[in-house]
Amino acid sequence: MTDALTCDIVRNWICKTAEVMAENRAYLTELDSAIGDADHGNNMDRGYKAVIEKLPDGDDVGALLKAVSMALISKVGGAAGPLYGTMFLQASKPLMGKSEIGFDELAQFFDDAVAGVKMRGKADVGMKTMLDALVPAAEAFRAAGSVSDGLEAAVVAAEKGMKDTIPMIATKGRASYLGERSRDHQDPGATSSYLIIKALRDAASEAA
Repeated sequence: MTDALTCDIVRNWICKTAEVMAENRAYLTELDSAIGDADHGNNMDRGYKAVIEKLPDGDDVGALLKAVSMALISKVGGAAGPLYGTMFLQASKPLMGKSEIGFDELAQFFDDAVAGVKMRGKADVGMKTMLDALVPAAEAFRAAGSVSDGLEAAVVAAEKGMKDTIPMIATKGRASYLGERSRDHQDPGATSSYLIIKALRDAASEAA
């Protein structure tokens, strides 16, 4: 696995994520039907299809991520659009003009992504949201010390965080309306966050 992400790797990550969202559209919708509006899979698939159409040419990682943000905000319904849109927008700002990002920049990307979601969603770990996958992933990445080890650790941490939402009672978002009935269901937002992080690891692995 490479220890720096070029713009081409980031572009491949975005394209891989679009494929993953299409492949998991029914699964994400099934998860969301239990504790949400049964639209998360369709929304993420539609959003990433729009992302692929809007990707700019050039060699600017920040510009790519900002384009992801704008497309998701405009095309993804429900809470996911603003949350993922803000996540990518905040994370793109320090990366504008960069054609390649190393460990420090990617660690900052994870931290800024988490900060953007917290700011927009007014949520934190333990509330049965996407943050239950994103925060452990960000912490695991930074602790690992390299891009390759960090992405492997982030995937493991995100998957555990995703599964840890199953016994939780939701206290934020649409699922919180269900109270105790939200228990024993995996959070769809944490699941799509895990899938995005896994796609990043896979894109980096291919570039080794």
